[in-house]
Amino acid sequence: MNKLAIMALSAIALSSPALAEPGDAARGERDFRACAPCHSLEPDRNMTGPSLAGLWERKAGSLPSFERYSDALKSSGIIWDDRSLDGWLTDPDRMVPDNEMPFNGIKDARVRADLLAFLKEATKPGAIPQQTAEQGGMKGMGGMGGMMGGGQDPNLKKLEPEIQVKAITYCRDTYRVTTADGKTRAFWERNLRFKTDSSKDGPEKGAPAITPAGMMGDRASVIFAAPEEINKLIEARC
Repeated sequence: MNKLAIMALSAIALSSPALAEPGDAARGERDFRACAPCHSLEPDRNMTGPSLAGLWERKAGSLPSFERYSDALKSSGIIWDDRSLDGWLTDPDRMVPDNEMPFNGIKDARVRADLLAFLKEATKPGAIPQQTAEQGGMKGMGGMGGMMGGGQDPNLKKLEPEIQVKAITYCRDTYRVTTADGKTRAFWERNLRFKTDSSKDGPEKGAPAITPAGMMGDRASVIFAAPEEINKLIEARC
């Protein structure tokens, strides 16, 4: 562990009462809902952040299946345990300057203790991943009203007609997306995002899905199985 990480971790640990008392895992499971949109408990199921399965005693920035660690975290030398994780949850920027995790820390020591109690059990090898966040609603896409993301990413292998994309046309600043239920929705070009998902939950080849992205019903993402499918499906037509 480098000197900066050791100093930061020591300072945080000395000032934190979270490690003095055991946390409540049931409360921690509820608190984890705020983490679930970015972190999975399933081995090697990486999202915005790495899978947390098998986290204890793992070197920071070392999960082979995750490609997006910051250089700062990979070079920190930190080994994840009760103390280091409490320090990270308290103030990740102080502990590892220049890390890229968009998280300001949890200042409430009791909340950290509860979360760590839950994670210690839920991330053990062989633990059964738990459903800790509500999945974003996917039905009723025809009107696209109130489209919101959130929760765990849905499985896109089997698509309902209203979210299975059949055609996309592009004219000036507008995309028009037609779904398998025969409906077409127009989007301003900045409000439609094109993404890929190669995981086991991603769409089948040639069967992209449209998913909510935003709170006002005016934004969406089209998710493909692979990058080469994107240009093949979009047709320039006015």
